[in-house]
Amino acid sequence: MAFEGLTSRLQNVFSKLRGKGKVSEEDVTAAMREVRLALLEADVNFKVVKDFVSKVKEKAIGKEVMDSFTPGMVIIDIVNKEMTELMGGSQAKLVKSNKPPTVIMMAGLQGAGKTTTSGKLAKLLQKQNSRPLLVAGDIYRPAAIKQLEVLGEQINVPVFSLGDKTSPVEIAKQGLQHAKDNGHDYVIIDTAGRLHVDEELMEELKQIHSVVNPDEVLLVVDAMTGQDAVNVAESFNQQLTLTGVVLTKLDGDTRGGAALSVKAVTGCPIKFAALGEKIDALEPFHPERMASRILGMGDMLSLIEKAQSNIDADKAKEMERKMRNAEFTFEDFLEQMDQVKKLGPLDQLMDMIPGMGKMKQTKDLKVDEKQMGRIEAIVHSMTTAEKQQPDIINHNRRKRIAAGSGTSLAEVNRLIKQFDEMRRVMKQFSDMMGPKGGKNKAMKQLKGLTGGKGMKFPFR
Repeated sequence: MAFEGLTSRLQNVFSKLRGKGKVSEEDVTAAMREVRLALLEADVNFKVVKDFVSKVKEKAIGKEVMDSFTPGMVIIDIVNKEMTELMGGSQAKLVKSNKPPTVIMMAGLQGAGKTTTSGKLAKLLQKQNSRPLLVAGDIYRPAAIKQLEVLGEQINVPVFSLGDKTSPVEIAKQGLQHAKDNGHDYVIIDTAGRLHVDEELMEELKQIHSVVNPDEVLLVVDAMTGQDAVNVAESFNQQLTLTGVVLTKLDGDTRGGAALSVKAVTGCPIKFAALGEKIDALEPFHPERMASRILGMGDMLSLIEKAQSNIDADKAKEMERKMRNAEFTFEDFLEQMDQVKKLGPLDQLMDMIPGMGKMKQTKDLKVDEKQMGRIEAIVHSMTTAEKQQPDIINHNRRKRIAAGSGTSLAEVNRLIKQFDEMRRVMKQFSDMMGPKGGKNKAMKQLKGLTGGKGMKFPFR
């Protein structure tokens, strides 16, 4: 996950500051030295690091901090605010044309993920009840047009194409007219890339720009290339005047330096970040939320938004009722797992929960996607009656389930035991929260219900 190394280093720095009742100038200097090294190791631009540390240090040695009862927390707050400013301060939203369609021109080097990102952006706009049109303007890369058409079919968004014999400028021009004629409110033009920034590429992009007069020029850059991503953004911005940047493969870059550098170096805001390969793995970029994630403080707002857009509210209410009345079956459990998977990879979800990013490094909270697959295999190997009535699963049935799922009898026994335990805890917790219970009583007794050990996650 992005920023893993940086988050860990910064949390170590801040844990030392939190424990101090008073913070001296020497303490701040030592902490800022470690922050500086952590940022440089995360591949953040050297000038950006220098300015950032200077601003934080200047505010951290002020009278307000030194006289505070919790100076460590005040310094963390300063770092959080400065990091948010570094990445743009607030969300930079897509421009919307007063006279539809809004024209979005996608640019970038070959291999950055331009075509895939065009599809992801179309999907995101579609979720907002818009009618986007994808325009296949990359006639040079083999199968680029076909790739966009496949993506369009996958998300049910039309793709305008004139093949690979027509000039990209003409394709963009006719694509825009097609959008106007057919009532599309967004046009996303996928353009060609090169392995490096060259005059031929820029000239073609400038010609497309002059013909369609885009409302947005989004540069797609691969976050895993680190400082190269920032250099590419600078080159494109000088010649094309960008309106925004899309960072792809941010989930694969444990350093994340590009996200912290690109706005400060180019002045161009990051508008979206791709955190996975799935077609819906594109998020609007919120600087304040990203800063919170980097500092290990979670990102509950993004998690709530994910849940609201992906989880069926009626199903969730019904599931809650079943859990409360101990009617929760293995069929419900499978459905619950499907709902969770819609939200994205588990390690990303845990990073959004305050404090969970650090806790997931412990043994009991180690995220293991393969283990989740084994659990699903076990449940899928059960008969309908066994899923609905777990109590009937005797020894012989367990042996058959283990053989059918390619797992061991011990794994099947462990899953069933922990499933029963979870149902028992949910039922008793629900009883305590009832008319005769209450939140305080529930919290006091919850530890006793789970034997003082807590529930392991996932069932293991």
